[in-house]
Amino acid sequence: MSWSRKYDGAEPQRVNKWLANAGVCSRREAEGLIAEGLVSIDGETVTDPGRKIEAGQTLTLNAQAKAQLGAQMTIVINKPVGIVSAQPEGDQIPAARLLTADNLFGDAAAIPGMKQTFAPLGRLDQDSRGLLILSEDGVLAKAVIGPESAVDKEYLVAVKGRVNREVIAKLRHGLELDGRQLKPAKVTMEPDDRLRFVLTEGRNRQIRRMCELVKLDVVDLQRIRVGPVKLADLPEGKWRMLTAEERLGLISAA
Repeated sequence: MSWSRKYDGAEPQRVNKWLANAGVCSRREAEGLIAEGLVSIDGETVTDPGRKIEAGQTLTLNAQAKAQLGAQMTIVINKPVGIVSAQPEGDQIPAARLLTADNLFGDAAAIPGMKQTFAPLGRLDQDSRGLLILSEDGVLAKAVIGPESAVDKEYLVAVKGRVNREVIAKLRHGLELDGRQLKPAKVTMEPDDRLRFVLTEGRNRQIRRMCELVKLDVVDLQRIRVGPVKLADLPEGKWRMLTAEERLGLISAA
């Protein structure tokens, strides 16, 4: 399946620059895709690396281009409690140790090697569980956790303490951490007495610290979504590959 996007810029722009600015790939990667004839504008294959796209025109990357951009490995894990997202300290167990053939859920072109280095795209602390994305993809990392990223993340949180309208209002806006105002959060009460948080930032242990400020104790914290990527039916402790559609969805969401 191909990927398309309409250009709405005020002035014509070089295709490789636009793709890089949009976070789809680097300029060099864009030039490589053009050289292979994998990029088209309004159905016409782009052959000139200096070609500009104009307002209203639609650029398309064909299925082969999508596959190439997804060649750098990105993993989706359902992280259990007790596992750390990144570099372990002492006897801690890193999430990367879960990336074995036995823990694979579905199909994968390859099993990650011991020498591969993955960065967590949004850490999940040792006491929390749920959706964790590990990646070698620098373009994707910028889209998901870069300073200008708008990718939201969704959590289900079980708490102890009194929850009322005033508490919910404070959690949604008005709190400060480390002397800085937090961005507005979407916080709702679920039927099973859990709180649903949707955040567009990822300060250190943010939800736990937010709850502490309103005298709530977090009993369980589970991340269930990052942008368009959902935890869904991925079993705890298992992993799968991020799909090409999910990668482009994350970049588009950013």
